[in-house]
Amino acid sequence: MHRGKTEETTIKIGLMEMFSKEFINSAGERAVKTFAQAGLAFLGGGTVGLFAVDWVGFFSIALGSALLSVLTSIITKKSL
Repeated sequence: MHRGKTEETTIKIGLMEMFSKEFINSAGERAVKTFAQAGLAFLGGGTVGLFAVDWVGFFSIALGSALLSVLTSIITKKSL
């Protein structure tokens, strides 16, 4: 199926807006906050020694949460 010129232009403008500097900054800030929140939740409220932490698990949970935050930002932007 061939798209019309107007539809192609609309898609290009939508992508430019989605990946604008403002969008990237906002999504990045939310991802960093989510990373920190997930990391703190993983560590819990107890006192944990620096060498007793499961760092692979920590980064797995925190990075996965940050990725989901970015994907949520993209999906939310697309639906607007």
